[in-house]
Amino acid sequence: MSEAAENTELGYEQARDQLVEVVRELEAGGLSLEQSLTLWEKGEHLAKVCERHLEGARERIEAALKSVEDDTEDAE
Repeated sequence: MSEAAENTELGYEQARDQLVEVVRELEAGGLSLEQSLTLWEKGEHLAKVCERHLEGARERIEAALKSVEDDTEDAE
């Protein structure tokens, strides 16, 4: 399984933690250009995984709020 395929299966917290580690490594410096680019690409992918999780959570919250609003309107 490729690293990209593995990352898409990560939970939000796992992806976030890995992203934090990528940022730490990049900020620490001392890497070759190729290593930095590889880490940057990994970070971009992890950020997208996090964004997908957050968007899914946002949709679930909006659906739950709409359901509550609909129930409230039906009760009136």
